[in-house]
Amino acid sequence: MPELPDIESYCHALRPRVVDQPLTAFELVSPFVLRTVSPAPASALGSHVRAVRRLGKRVVLSFEGDVHFVVHLMIAGRFRFESTGPSQKPQRPQKPLSARAGALFRMTFPTGRLTLTEVSKKKRAKLHVVAGEAALAEHDPGGVEPLEVDAATFRAALVAENHTIKRALTDPRVLSGIGNAYSDEILHRAQLSPVRWTSRLTDDQHARLYVATQTVLSEFRDRMITELAGAFPDKVTAFRPDMAVHGKYGQPCPVCAEPVQRIRYADNETNYCARCQNDGVLLADRSLSRLLKGDWPKTLEGLEELKRARKA
Repeated sequence: MPELPDIESYCHALRPRVVDQPLTAFELVSPFVLRTVSPAPASALGSHVRAVRRLGKRVVLSFEGDVHFVVHLMIAGRFRFESTGPSQKPQRPQKPLSARAGALFRMTFPTGRLTLTEVSKKKRAKLHVVAGEAALAEHDPGGVEPLEVDAATFRAALVAENHTIKRALTDPRVLSGIGNAYSDEILHRAQLSPVRWTSRLTDDQHARLYVATQTVLSEFRDRMITELAGAFPDKVTAFRPDMAVHGKYGQPCPVCAEPVQRIRYADNETNYCARCQNDGVLLADRSLSRLLKGDWPKTLEGLEELKRARKA
């Protein structure tokens, strides 16, 4: 699912393309994506876009008349922009839509056409059209903005309820815009176990987590925007080659070179370095625990011994 750095890169690319531009056409290709009835999307026709902003993991296009299009990309939703008018911005050629990447809606402006697509059998992407700031605020889960708060506010949000750090980081009611991918990167940068409880963090650990959150999110956001060089994002993914641990199971940790480990649950997995984040102690993975039962190793050394024994 696109997270804060990805959403910010979309907003950055959209602003010079659609702000102060009138919506000349709206095509609802897949009716399921529209989750509201009133006002209708057509109510914004002819109105100019006044702002593009991020609301949690949502992209908001705000029009004249206090009408807002709130787009939640969910896991597989992605934007495409095809320029049709003269532009001084470099335009990166976009690949044609695959058979699975169906269009959900299209918004046309004098500068080009914005399309929302989704590559998934489970149609989860959402469009809400709302009128007024109060209605827009109902789509804000309420988490604090991690790049806009001081250390004390950040800490207060984390300890309001006792959860594992991983859960707290990814809870939109606690922090805005962070999901599975960047929580892995933040925890690795802070050298903290994903299953440590927020109530048990020391002052030093709270400070490390705050700094890691600020630096990881801002570094990836700025890097993505720089890489665009004015073009529109055409490959937004939760798995980047410059990530330290997320999506890197079995690969060497860039800090200590020990293999990156994982905890799998439901449709997600948490990636971490046992050496850097948990003093070399492995975190129990449910699927492997069921498979290995009493043979489940507790340390990296024990895991290597088990691998050697099974190969013998």
